[in-house]
Amino acid sequence: MIPRYSRPEMQHIWSDESRFSIWFDIEASASEALAELGIIPASAAENIRQRGAFNTERILEIEQTTKHDVIAFLTNLAESIGEDSRFVHLGMTSSDVLDTGLAIQLSRATDILLQGMDRVLAALKTRAFEHKDTLCIGRSHGIHAEPTSMGLKLAGHYAEFARNRARLVQAKAEIATCALSGAVGNFAHIPPEAEAMVAQKLGLQPETVSTQVIPRDRHASYFATLGLIAAAIERFAVEVRHLQRTEVGEAEESFGKGQKGSSAMPHKRNPVLSENLTGLSRLIRSHVAPALENITLWHERDISHSSVERIIAPDATIALDFALSRLASMIENLVIFPERCQENLAASKGLFASQQILLHLISLGIPREEAYPLVQKPAMRAWQNTLKFQDCLAEDPDIQKHLDVKTLDKFFELKHYIRHVDQIFGKIFA
Repeated sequence: MIPRYSRPEMQHIWSDESRFSIWFDIEASASEALAELGIIPASAAENIRQRGAFNTERILEIEQTTKHDVIAFLTNLAESIGEDSRFVHLGMTSSDVLDTGLAIQLSRATDILLQGMDRVLAALKTRAFEHKDTLCIGRSHGIHAEPTSMGLKLAGHYAEFARNRARLVQAKAEIATCALSGAVGNFAHIPPEAEAMVAQKLGLQPETVSTQVIPRDRHASYFATLGLIAAAIERFAVEVRHLQRTEVGEAEESFGKGQKGSSAMPHKRNPVLSENLTGLSRLIRSHVAPALENITLWHERDISHSSVERIIAPDATIALDFALSRLASMIENLVIFPERCQENLAASKGLFASQQILLHLISLGIPREEAYPLVQKPAMRAWQNTLKFQDCLAEDPDIQKHLDVKTLDKFFELKHYIRHVDQIFGKIFA
């Protein structure tokens, strides 16, 4: 991922230095497990742990000849360990190191992503309670529908991110898997007990059947979860982009001192953060399809998945980490304009009350099929002539037959539409 969309802590997880450090820990832990099982001398395992060292530049240099990164790593490791290096990687295959290492990297990356999710959730909760009673018009198909509150909008996004956080926890548990089963995964040259001991030490679970690689359905599920989180980010970003439109103006990204919106037009205040998040979300979701394609490997192993994961694992996690941080900051500083919300509520001239009138007529015993056109007629008159819906109702002779026009005010009470907000908040924020 380019530096513009990278944060240092997440970026470090995917560095060569971090990757080789993890590989060494896997190899040293395997040696210690084999020593504990009496398969290699205890002194050899101790020597491997104490003397083992790697040099990233030297590994990359050796790889130019070997054309194999794990062999280059092991060759460099042997240069520091000496004679006991013959006990390194005993009975193992490259995938044992690569797949277990990737599981550790993804697990560490997920811990950072969970921190980002928690910050987003905290921001959404704070702002939801702040605007629990801030009335605004709800929209369906982009058209004015019925009143709701800004707090309810935010609470809905909170609920989605809470579900995605639970999915991410599950995705981490599924991806945190260790395989030390050797060529074709049959433990012919390394015992299952060694795998279990290494898995426990590294905070992983042993793979049930690894063939020669950890099955990629685990990884596909993981990247699909990242895709769902990205979709939630974009859903919120698109909402902000709409609310910031000049014609709407109900919310706005914060605009800092010295910030400029356009190279040509000094008046511009654009939703650049939301648009950026929309783009990043598209990028993150684009990694889901190749992760699904990686499931269908040949027989016990091929490496068609390897090139894909070398790109999508760092790029997706780094981009999502950046996106979550940007989203949290945007929510924390989002400016909401209650006065403009009221103006927009008034713009539909009371048409939001059409269902209230319809339901009242039904309660009087009028069949829905008859009541609907009774309400639709004055509603369309109000819509097409920019008249007040209440006035059109009062002037309609068919409505007058069923309603006392002097009591119409009660159907236009705005607070009616948010009377259950506390109950909804109780479900979401219990």
